[in-house]
Amino acid sequence: MTQQGVRWTADQVLALAPDASSRKAGSKLGAAGPWSEAGSTDEGTVWGLCKGSGSKPYQTVIDIADASGPAYKCSCPSRKFPCKHAIGLLLLWAGEDGAVATGQPPDWAGQWIEGRRQRAEEKRTASASGSAPASADPEGARRRAERRAVRVTAGATELEQRLADLLRGGLAGAEQSGYGLWEETAARMVDAQAPGLAARVRELGAIPASGPGWPVRLLEECALLHLLDQGWLRREALPEGLADTVRSRIGLPASADGPSVRDRWLVLAQYDTADVKLTTRRIWLHGADSGRTALLLSYGAAGRAPELTLPVGLALEAEVASYPGAGQLRAALGEQFAPPAPAAIRPPGVTTAEATARYGKALRDDPWLDSVPVTLDRVIPTPDSDSWQLADADTDTALPLTPAARARPGLWRLVALSGGGPVKVFGECGHRGFTPLTAWPEGPGDAVPLC
Repeated sequence: MTQQGVRWTADQVLALAPDASSRKAGSKLGAAGPWSEAGSTDEGTVWGLCKGSGSKPYQTVIDIADASGPAYKCSCPSRKFPCKHAIGLLLLWAGEDGAVATGQPPDWAGQWIEGRRQRAEEKRTASASGSAPASADPEGARRRAERRAVRVTAGATELEQRLADLLRGGLAGAEQSGYGLWEETAARMVDAQAPGLAARVRELGAIPASGPGWPVRLLEECALLHLLDQGWLRREALPEGLADTVRSRIGLPASADGPSVRDRWLVLAQYDTADVKLTTRRIWLHGADSGRTALLLSYGAAGRAPELTLPVGLALEAEVASYPGAGQLRAALGEQFAPPAPAAIRPPGVTTAEATARYGKALRDDPWLDSVPVTLDRVIPTPDSDSWQLADADTDTALPLTPAARARPGLWRLVALSGGGPVKVFGECGHRGFTPLTAWPEGPGDAVPLC
């Protein structure tokens, strides 16, 4: 049940918005003016009528207690989820002025909620009774996996030859060849059913002529790609955990068949990355009792937000199962025993020196790892020439921010939150530097998303 006495913060609501324009439009609807008959229940339902340009108000209803995050229904024609009306209603509900009273939902809201709850219960019942669809024929699955392995091996062998040709001809030729060479090679890896190799090849194509020192960066990435190729070609000789990591980096599917861990999971960060085909949502969790950090991945078609939504600062009691691979933090969200609700939990922090040591240690299990999740304790955002860094308040060490972090508006939110004093910061620490994702003030205060 949703705890009506503990409201979400405005930041947690705005984190649900699919884009900046939706955040801006939803914020304008976060006051009582355009709303009528707004209400909520202790079970996690919020509803209201929002005045629009037409004669009839828009009917908006939200199920906050949905297992995968808030679910929305609005009679407006918007194709964004959540729409600006849902964001505005949640902002109104999150306020402390009593604008959304507790009561019984109207028929139009109650019917939608009842239908959702009934379908969810039927799904749980079917799963518990074993009436879910039977899995594919194991023998057929084995044969398909063997055929795919043969194609991946052919692709990795071809890629090794292309890397050898590149180095034999000199890195200067990569700049002259242009991006077409890399795109054609990536397409060959897609044909070989090795999407992980294809993605890394496309990244190579963006390095030539990318600025001073690009030949060094290209050589480094070629070496990592060569290492991944050799890992696949010699996977039978690798330890099981490392072999699983290689399969994951190649792009082969895997199941979250590790042991489930039940805990109270704090949502540390949530952010999206997108390309022309796919939007990927990353959600970092921290287990209050286990101390584990877990990564949830959710996907949506290009231009559409993934379904799984867990705003920063909420905590949920749930089971989480890990994916195979040495040092891998990816997990799958299992059964939830209570809907997400605000919590005062904070993850323990480390120094900047300990953070870099943690990344170095993680590379032994996964040499292709770009970064690791780390919470820094008592750091101060400090300008460093034309860059920024997070300096330890109690030592003389610091971590530079990544170029991507320096270009985000979240940097200025972090600077404002700090005010020149120490803060706790969660983010990703890697060879390019540190990317802040969430921060907490030194004293009492809510988590502040930075992405």
